[in-house]
Amino acid sequence: EAPAEEEAPAEEEAPAEEEAPAEEEAPAEEEAPAEEEAADEYVMPDFTGTTLIVFNWYDYIDPATITMFEEESGAKVEYVNFTTNEEMYTKLEAGAANYDVIFPSDYMIERMIASDMLEELDTDNMPHLSGIIDWIRNNDHDPEGKYSVPYMSGTLGILYNTTMVDEPIDSWNALFDEKYAGNVIMMNSQRDTIAIGLKDLGYSLNSRDEAELEAARDLLVKQKTDGIPSGYLVDETKDKMVGGEAALAVVYSGDALYAMDKNEDLDYCVPKEGSNVWWDGMCIPKGSQNKECAEAFIDFMCRDDIAAMNTDYIRYVPVVKSVAESLKDTETERTYAVIAPDDETIARCEFFHDIMDVMDIYEQVWMDIRLAK
Repeated sequence: EAPAEEEAPAEEEAPAEEEAPAEEEAPAEEEAPAEEEAADEYVMPDFTGTTLIVFNWYDYIDPATITMFEEESGAKVEYVNFTTNEEMYTKLEAGAANYDVIFPSDYMIERMIASDMLEELDTDNMPHLSGIIDWIRNNDHDPEGKYSVPYMSGTLGILYNTTMVDEPIDSWNALFDEKYAGNVIMMNSQRDTIAIGLKDLGYSLNSRDEAELEAARDLLVKQKTDGIPSGYLVDETKDKMVGGEAALAVVYSGDALYAMDKNEDLDYCVPKEGSNVWWDGMCIPKGSQNKECAEAFIDFMCRDDIAAMNTDYIRYVPVVKSVAESLKDTETERTYAVIAPDDETIARCEFFHDIMDVMDIYEQVWMDIRLAK
């Protein structure tokens, strides 16, 4: 469609009109080359002989981008996976390995900054950060962007099979409906699952109130003892939903899109009671022996072409402006609503924040849910 707009007769017949927009858009045009020039002038150092250990979520990066980084930098990337933020945090806290780049979520970044577990980034060597969307870059988890660079964003919601439910799903209540007993996949994640109970009851997903947390526990324990969940999973969920193995599942929006691309009977909602909107970042943990190479890797992932490859591969909400804008032309109405949630959806969501001061309560609530029979 773009070439057709460029060749439009109106543009050919009205030179004066062509000049006017150029004058109006001059400031934007002046800024863009400056940013491009800074990125173009950056020359990646030769990291031959360096092994960079990257600790990331499963299925959360296009493997081709790692190969490209290795080819351009000379470094070798050792790629290690984790399933939840809590698992990642526990391994780092125990000093189990010397990771160089990690991909924690927003609230975990907040906790790790407070615990002095992250290296401060030298952003002078990271010219591609200027392309990140402002509202994500200017977050209140790491307000000055000293310790993290946003990687992807998304929401938590319900993926459902339209042929296996009685009506379109728009509420967390569906997960507690006995008519779906044995047909619901919950999430094997402490923070996300407790958040569902809290939001269904009308509470904040960052609640520190013991009575509210106990009420959420009781709701989720009853759900389990009623036999409604068929299991508590994370990475396996999307393929099970593609295969029609459950009617409803709690998923992250990127996993929903992956499944929706493969099964047209699937749809996704962010429940009306509200949910979690989140961003995951790239950080360098204290103790990294390869900080400069790690910074080069993080900056590389913010390059327009690399960010586009990762967005296409993992199907989460991109944080790079150019990639986000391009989705309007490549997504269907059905999928665009998931990968680019509207203002109304975002308005009823909350970011997670660190709740370390009441973590003992959360851990007990989670244990009670997991041990319920």
